Amino acid sequence: MEKQLKRRKFLKGSAVAATATAGTIMGAPAIGQAAPTLKMQASWGGGIFLENAQSYVDRVNAMAGSALKLELLPVDSVVKTSQMQDAVHRGVLDAAHYVPAYWYSKSPVASLFGTGPCFGWSSQEVLGWVNYGGGQELFDELMGNLGLNLVSFFNSPMPAQPLGWFKEEIKDAGQMKGLKYRTVGLAADVLLEMGMSVVQLPGGEIQPAMKSGLIDAAEFNNPTSDRDFGMQDVSKHYHLASFHQSQEFFECTFNKKKYDALAPELQAILKFASEAESANFYWNNTLRYANDLTTLRDEQDVNVYRTPDSVMAAQLEAWDVVVERISGEDPFFAKVIESQKAYAKNVMNYLNLNQPDYKLAYDHYFA
Repeated sequence: MEKQLKRRKFLKGSAVAATATAGTIMGAPAIGQAAPTLKMQASWGGGIFLENAQSYVDRVNAMAGSALKLELLPVDSVVKTSQMQDAVHRGVLDAAHYVPAYWYSKSPVASLFGTGPCFGWSSQEVLGWVNYGGGQELFDELMGNLGLNLVSFFNSPMPAQPLGWFKEEIKDAGQMKGLKYRTVGLAADVLLEMGMSVVQLPGGEIQPAMKSGLIDAAEFNNPTSDRDFGMQDVSKHYHLASFHQSQEFFECTFNKKKYDALAPELQAILKFASEAESANFYWNNTLRYANDLTTLRDEQDVNVYRTPDSVMAAQLEAWDVVVERISGEDPFFAKVIESQKAYAKNVMNYLNLNQPDYKLAYDHYFA
């Protein structure tokens, strides 16, 4: 009888322990308690970037199951895009999907996380620096310096952004002087240094501004978005390749208090869904961009050019001036730049030595 009682106590204790362990592992809400729902506002009114934001949300929900729900809200549904970071900081929004250049006015360092100078690297390598070269730690330090209650993950390495749409073919950097041009972030400083007049506009306002003559030239990000905006209706001269924004990616930012309240495994899902979305973005968007560029050229009579090397060389010289000026004014900016340069010098040395000339192979088959 005594052995039976001891056995019952052991089994009961084991069941309680197993239940407690399962609850810890799964992070499931208590009985009768609804799973937490985080509302993430997108800064995109439609198009492929809104699809990308939804793809990240879908990945989180698929992995979290009934333990967490991430809900995507459309642009301006709670606050304006320019107010999104503050809204997440204050807890008005739980999360936001945008790019760091959108809050560049708080600190020029924001632009170094995606739209900074090109040290011979692409978005893939900048994300490598974020994850393995100390970039995430520097970003977190920036959040502390600014007093922002945020946790951010970066994903979706974008191809270099086109120089954009012009009223005529650009054959030399001198043609760009005096042009009223739309861009964002540190690129605005760079193109001002080149003698352009820069206007920072939301994506949806670019085409009407060019149509009305408010601006002479513009870029947004990629052939698919540009075609969706109808840029082919206001210009027939499209220049690809540029150093003004040669690398960029999305920022998924969360209110830190709400993020810290989640179980560790749910925090991990938010992070690893971001990493997974990087692969999906690159595979999906690269094909979409290529297809839409072909449509612009072959069906909508757009003249597509590669930006002349003289223009890109002038951009690099302008970057040098801008980086030196801001580094002299902001020691933390200089600290981030030095970290990036050290990573790029090391990693790109290997890649430049190892990568064959892919264009040589492409021309062999398709030229």
